[in-house]
Amino acid sequence: QVQLVESGGGLVQAGGSLRLSCAASGRTVTSYAMGWFRQAPGKEREFVAAISWSGSSTYYSDSVKGRFTISRDNAKNTVYLQMNSLKPEDTAVYYCAASGYGLGSRKIYEYDYWGQGTQVTVSS
Repeated sequence: QVQLVESGGGLVQAGGSLRLSCAASGRTVTSYAMGWFRQAPGKEREFVAAISWSGSSTYYSDSVKGRFTISRDNAKNTVYLQMNSLKPEDTAVYYCAASGYGLGSRKIYEYDYWGQGTQVTVSS
């Protein structure tokens, strides 16, 4: 079993930055791809970014490409999401997830473990 705990969310003005962290415990996730998803009120959960088990491959949704950066530190069993140039439409609950498909995936159903989420609110 893998437990994932997100942190770093909060309230920020448009144009600002936040760095989300996701700490894994219970089992090492060094062989897992990791992803970030988000869900805004009244909307479906959507893919944001993913990183392969080695960190050599990263993937982003078109809406965040060039503004967000996903990274991981396997020694710390932690994955990060650096979010810059935030927009009000980035407001959502952000979820960290782990996938046994180690190369990385944009697909929700390929993720096996999920965190509880952290709220990000961007004011205009």
